Amino acid sequence: MDKKLENNNNNPRAAEAQPVQAEAGGTEGSNAAGAGPKAGPPPGKGRPGGKNGPPKVRPVATPVRMRRRHWGVLLSFVLFVLAPLGAVTGYMYWVAEDQYASTTGFTVRQEEGASATELMGGLAALTGTSSSPDGDVLYEFIRSQQIVRRIDEQLDLRTYYATRWGSDPAFALWPDATIEDLHWFWERAVRVSYDQASGLTELEVLAFDPEMAQRVAQAVVDASQIMVNELNAGARQDAIRYAAADLEDALARLLRARQEMTSFRTRTQIVDLEADLQARMGVMGNLQQTLAQELIAFDELQQSTRSTDPRLTQAQRRIEVIRSRIAEERAGIAATEVLGTGEDYPTLMAEFEGLLVQREFAESSYRAALTAYDAAQTNAVRQSRYLATYIPPTLAESPQYPRRNMIIGTAFLLLILGWGILVLVYYSIRDRG
Repeated sequence: MDKKLENNNNNPRAAEAQPVQAEAGGTEGSNAAGAGPKAGPPPGKGRPGGKNGPPKVRPVATPVRMRRRHWGVLLSFVLFVLAPLGAVTGYMYWVAEDQYASTTGFTVRQEEGASATELMGGLAALTGTSSSPDGDVLYEFIRSQQIVRRIDEQLDLRTYYATRWGSDPAFALWPDATIEDLHWFWERAVRVSYDQASGLTELEVLAFDPEMAQRVAQAVVDASQIMVNELNAGARQDAIRYAAADLEDALARLLRARQEMTSFRTRTQIVDLEADLQARMGVMGNLQQTLAQELIAFDELQQSTRSTDPRLTQAQRRIEVIRSRIAEERAGIAATEVLGTGEDYPTLMAEFEGLLVQREFAESSYRAALTAYDAAQTNAVRQSRYLATYIPPTLAESPQYPRRNMIIGTAFLLLILGWGILVLVYYSIRDRG
């Protein structure tokens, strides 16, 4: 009895169930003995239909045990997460070779005037356009196969990066690599960052020893300088060629305009049509001046003499003669045919003015083309573009790569995410099944 009490005290669920069992036992005992009143539940709390009975008791939960699927999930965590993570950690700390980094920075400078976008306070940076097209060209050149081939011929990159293939295959180049393979590996060993707004280019070269990293960085700077010089040479040749072509066109136009003017003078036998017209207009001016004098003299004579004076008749006759002469001169200028041409003065004047305008335009074009050609030759003498190195290639004193902790952390994150997705997929399929 004492042992049962202790068990009931230690087990709360058993203690709660004990009164129910005692009540049921007491009822049975009283029925068997046939003595004493029946102890039942209050009215309305028994079974349906008025019959009394004990309440239902839920079974006690069993302790949690490891099942087969739990062991499978744990085993998958070990296989898919811990084992690969341990392999990555062991490789990074005991197999991976130390790598040294050499950093350099440069930009392409121009001696030409500032562009409109530069004068507007960096509007190119806000609109997303590049303010240094030469920097864009240089950035693509550093990442191209051409510079890889050029530096490989100088420093034998394939042999150098393949020497660690046996000890560190993850960060080394395989021995029988082609130029395409070396170009792919170049993007891992040479990291380029370029800012289009400022035109600054920074370069970080990785190698297994600091001297080689510095040599590769210096080779990239030298190749970039050669590229900028080639851009200069091409720009100079294009500028001189275009200016020379414009000058030849302007000279040909000027010669053609002068030849047409000479042909006009030869055909009309008039050296200067404007001078000839001015001479004729001079005759007209003299006649008009003489007419004005005769009119004044006639008025004075008419006021001082009688109307029957013969001098009035003579003065009036002179006035009429002068007027008729002026009319004949005007008609001659407007409609008289120029001798040897078959054309009148207005037609010749229109043709002459057209030829004169063409000659003046040809002369102006020739002067502008000649000035542009002289400016192109002057600019060709000096270097308009040059590579400005603001960070010379550095020499590392301690290895900075590979970044072991970052690689291990990234590997752990990817592995745990992949493992979690697989577990969720497994349980989703299991629940649907």
